[in-house]
Order: sequence, then C-alpha cells, then structure tokens
Amino acid sequence: MLKIVPDPPHNHHSLEDTLIQAADYALCAQSVANQAILLQPKSPVSILMMATMHELEALRVLLESALIQVQMPAHQPRTQH
Repeated sequence: MLKIVPDPPHNHHSLEDTLIQAADYALCAQSVANQAILLQPKSPVSILMMATMHELEALRVLLESALIQVQMPAHQPRTQH
C-alpha cells in the first residue's frame, strides 16, 4: 500500500557535509549569475547580477573557511576571526 503523504527527508548530514553542499550551491548560483551576464551584458540588471556574483564569491570564501575549521584536528589551536 502506498502512502498518501511521503515521509520527510532524513537529514543525517554532518556539519562538514552541510558546508560542502552549501559551497556547491553557492558555486552553482554564481555560475548561473555569470551565464546571465554573458547572455545579456548590456541589460539594465547586469550590475545587480555582478553584485550578486560578488556576494556569492564572498559566501563561498566564508564557507570554505568554515570547512577548513571543521576539518582541523581538535588538538590544534583554532584562530579567532
């Protein structure tokens, strides 16, 4: 017998997996914004797309920094930002 309402997705990801997935999504979004600019570089919204790309790059840098911190062995001292 099939269920009418499916079970919610299981989220058994570690913090490291979540950060990797978030960085992948940010990279995909950045690629979409870049493609939009390439398709219509003279569009009035191209400046907004460039700003979006800049913000997504900053997000990716933060996610990569967080991922490095998560991957550090526990016995090494962590630097504060």
